[in-house]
Amino acid sequence: MKTDEIWKNIHEERIALVDTLTALSAEQWATASWCEGWSVQQTVGHVLAAAEQTPANFYKEMISAGFRFNVFADRAAKRLASLGPDELVRRLKARTTTTNHPPAPVMAMLGEIIVHGEDIRRPLGLEHQSPGVALVALADSWKKTNLLIGAKRRIAGLKLRATDNDWTYGDGPEVSGPLVSLVLGMTGRKGAYADLAGGGLETLRSRS
Repeated sequence: MKTDEIWKNIHEERIALVDTLTALSAEQWATASWCEGWSVQQTVGHVLAAAEQTPANFYKEMISAGFRFNVFADRAAKRLASLGPDELVRRLKARTTTTNHPPAPVMAMLGEIIVHGEDIRRPLGLEHQSPGVALVALADSWKKTNLLIGAKRRIAGLKLRATDNDWTYGDGPEVSGPLVSLVLGMTGRKGAYADLAGGGLETLRSRS
């Protein structure tokens, strides 16, 4: 997928998330997300932090966090979450056309918005369908790397097969299901395993 197409999908996913967030109640904003330890509101704070990030600011904040990525991410998520729902939505909406990003591949930004969009929606019982072409590109990218999420290690020795898209990868005991749930499984999201099946599922689950 070319860079301009990746950004097109990122912007569309951000617009869709803004639409979701606009309709949430105070109780929903306070609900625990699929990001362990973060509420929906704090997860939105994390999404906004990534959307507003620049390389210079990224390095500044990483130095402040002692180069501990989890500390860096948690600080930013909670700081921005304190802005409140209305301001979070307003500022995320302002990022539906911009192309700034931290010093990471643009594909990582697509993964950021797709996965965290699911982290926000799924515990609320809300549904969203990301484009198949975006999910295929993301799965193809993550199957080859352990950077941050450890996907390559997590799926080693397994065959992944999407039941709703023309995508398979690997050899060994199979794990099958909707591609978005396979992508979430590659990141270790335990809630996604309910959508998956096959002889390799327990192995995948054990690596979360």
